[in-house]
Amino acid sequence: MKKKLLAVLLTAAMTVTCLAGCGKQEAATGGDTSKATEGTTEASADGYEYDITVWVPENAVDLTKTQIENFNNSNTDGIKLNPTIEAVSEADAATQMLTDVEAGADMFNFAQDQLSRLIQAGALAQLGDAAAAFVKENNDEGSIAAVTSGDALYGYPITSDNGYYIFYDKSVVSDEQAQTVEGILEACEAAGRTFACPVGGNGWYLAGWFFGTGCDSTWITDDDGNFISINDTFNSDNGLIAAKGLYKIISSPCWVDTDQVSEFEAAIPCAVLVAGPWWNADAKAILGDNLGAAKMPTYSVDGKSYQIGSFCGSKIIGVKPQTDPAKGACLSKLAQYLSSEECQMERFNTLEWGPSNKNAQNNDAVKSNPGLAALAAQAPFAKPQGNVHGSWWDISKAIGAGIKESDGSDEALKEILQKYYDDCNAVFNMTSDEKEAFSVIGALCGTNWDTDFPMTRTAEAGDATYYSEALELKAGDELKVRQGAAWDVNFGADGARDGDNIKVEEDGYYFVKLVVNEDLSKGDVTLEKTSYHAWAVIGAVNGTEWDTDFEMEIQDDGKTYKLADFALKAGEEFKVRQGHNWDNNYGKDGVAGGDNFVVDADGTYTIVFDSESGQITLE
Repeated sequence: MKKKLLAVLLTAAMTVTCLAGCGKQEAATGGDTSKATEGTTEASADGYEYDITVWVPENAVDLTKTQIENFNNSNTDGIKLNPTIEAVSEADAATQMLTDVEAGADMFNFAQDQLSRLIQAGALAQLGDAAAAFVKENNDEGSIAAVTSGDALYGYPITSDNGYYIFYDKSVVSDEQAQTVEGILEACEAAGRTFACPVGGNGWYLAGWFFGTGCDSTWITDDDGNFISINDTFNSDNGLIAAKGLYKIISSPCWVDTDQVSEFEAAIPCAVLVAGPWWNADAKAILGDNLGAAKMPTYSVDGKSYQIGSFCGSKIIGVKPQTDPAKGACLSKLAQYLSSEECQMERFNTLEWGPSNKNAQNNDAVKSNPGLAALAAQAPFAKPQGNVHGSWWDISKAIGAGIKESDGSDEALKEILQKYYDDCNAVFNMTSDEKEAFSVIGALCGTNWDTDFPMTRTAEAGDATYYSEALELKAGDELKVRQGAAWDVNFGADGARDGDNIKVEEDGYYFVKLVVNEDLSKGDVTLEKTSYHAWAVIGAVNGTEWDTDFEMEIQDDGKTYKLADFALKAGEEFKVRQGHNWDNNYGKDGVAGGDNFVVDADGTYTIVFDSESGQITLE
């Protein structure tokens, strides 16, 4: 309940005017804004002194410490901030803040796709007028969009390098060939090399083909981070062109569906890789002087050329709302400093992070970095990744998966795009029960993170408890439990929200059990092995009315199933069915889908079923 309590404390806003240029902070009413109180060592006579906690990635800890020391020495507002700097990645920072906002850091780095969730959790302070003006004046449009929800801003961009382009081996692919998909495929075929392009099941990458033909996919949120509508034109004539372009790559024998730089060293090495700046150093180490980097290529459909677009994104500094508005104002001043041109250039020089600051982007050293230069060349064709509903990643990846299984005809591609369109709009037609429902998803039961297996809430006392149907799992299968068929709330190993996948240790049938607390900050997922082996008795028996499956146990011969000590009454009727559905069922005389089996006399029986012959007998 901690994050809910904090949200309640922060419902009333106060305009902070004690520090010039700090702007507004969402804070509780009351408190003395003339000096520091909460979280302070001792307010200095002419300024503000606070202990703060800051989360940054491990490789940025030392630099951030130095930058905060420089801020303390250079600011003219009498601010002294004593930081405890902890190594927490952008992804883990968001997860930990969502788990317990009150215990979270005062300031933390996060990736832009977490913005909506953090706003809804009450983990981000809304920027006031002065701070918002600072962000808008100094940063590129994409990074400004990354911190915007509704008409409000909720963070300070520090990079604009979360995008993709191509790396290529110049000994195989010429600079001219790298400009087109057709040239790339020609070079790969001639050299017996591959084109690594992760569009078979990754919406983040394949969306670029649609953006390049003029399509849009924008999720609209209100000021509170809630999704209220979507503007999506993938299911259109232009979308069909993009789908044809994707089919050209996916149907090529040179194509491999990955963005891993290790493909340059695979048994059959790739000649071209679609990925982003996180592989700059590794690609250089592998290819040396043969490394080339360029914007995404063009492709041709029906004699016309189209430029492949992309997503672009940012890393962001978030500031947690404070009950002491003066402390919040000091944190806002620090965040502006850490997101300034000076600090962004220091991160570029030390960590090769690509700046969001417009002046820093025009620095000669930044422009001469091969990866960042390719990203800059791609920028005119990139769409800022705004807030995206958690379900979209599964919905969009189905486009690539569908194209991979299709014959590439217009009819087949249109059907794939229509399903995509229907699934996107279905998000807003979900009932409250569907939004709150939990399900199992993973690489299991013949699926690959593309199918939700529903769970049912039980009447057990205490925290909410959910069970799946019995699932046939194999050793090595991986799974998680999520809510509302989206990734905003999901649980994995060790009860952690956004935790690691749960891995199955041995083959068997399992019920997946979830026990989740009221504020959804913790959910324990366990696998309960069961004797369920696909066949069960169902009928108007034992006080039920064709609404309950009574599991049968498999025998040593591998074909016989039994349900022992089962009370039946004369005239009762039942059948045996497989997998809790009616696709395969048997009744009287061993006939598939035949008449119900009718009990002749009262008694306690063992029901025996022969799965090869379909015969049912009572012992």
